[in-house]
Amino acid sequence: MPERPPVCDYEGSDYQTVFWEQGGRDYEDQVEAVALQRLLPASGRLLLEIGAGAGRNTPRYQGYERLVLLDYSRTQLQQAQERLGRSDRYTYVAADAYRLPFVSGLFDAATMIRTLHHMADAPQALQQAGRVLKPGGVFILEYANKHNIKAILRYWLGRQSWNPFDNNPVEFAALNFDFHPQAIREWLRAAGFTIERQLTVSHFRIGVLKRWAPLKLLVAMDAAAQLTGDWWQLSPSVFVRGRAGPGGKAGAPGAFFQCPECGFSPLEQDDGTLECAQCRRCWRVQDGIYDFREPVV
Repeated sequence: MPERPPVCDYEGSDYQTVFWEQGGRDYEDQVEAVALQRLLPASGRLLLEIGAGAGRNTPRYQGYERLVLLDYSRTQLQQAQERLGRSDRYTYVAADAYRLPFVSGLFDAATMIRTLHHMADAPQALQQAGRVLKPGGVFILEYANKHNIKAILRYWLGRQSWNPFDNNPVEFAALNFDFHPQAIREWLRAAGFTIERQLTVSHFRIGVLKRWAPLKLLVAMDAAAQLTGDWWQLSPSVFVRGRAGPGGKAGAPGAFFQCPECGFSPLEQDDGTLECAQCRRCWRVQDGIYDFREPVV
């Protein structure tokens, strides 16, 4: 079995509170909401949120009958449960994006917002997203863009060593990557997606502007600038809408989960675990969270 890429784990983090609620990022939050509303179909049956964290974006998917929140961190999912509650509408899954524990062709739509920048093997994560979508399913991806105006100016002025023009990802901190738009498009196409639309986001992510300009004005200006995304990508954040192709082999009829180790489905649920009948690994189900990070010993 190939070596698993490293995973960025937010276990025990108060990211939602410190970064979003207390971090002065109302502007970023609102312009991302604009992009999501423009790109994601308003309704559907089943949506997968990859890298859901504490559920910041989940209330924006109200038109979907059922939502699956996936994150590697159990504590982030517990925060999402506190925010959203437990009901048949929400399924909470602890797993890594390189080995999604779902049968192929399952979801109508999937999102990956502020998540890909933690992926050491981004193409593999995108391949997995494409696998679990139905043919014609919609994938909304957000990624951190290395080819942004600030990075270009810093490079030209000799204040930055890495090249914003080449296609290689840049790891500016451990498991924090910026990507080139051309590389993202190539990886999406290799994963079977047709790229339908691109929006550039957070054009005015500048401290002095955020402190002194009215929030509504900044959001309105960004909403207008987003529409240039198919022409050029020079903002720090880019949203892409991809459409899944025909896809591969579908899972067993009526199956939902598959074993992330061997790919077998369906799994048998009993006494707080899901068991794979093929490789005999068991996965814990505890406090409303399906935990596929490591098998039960």
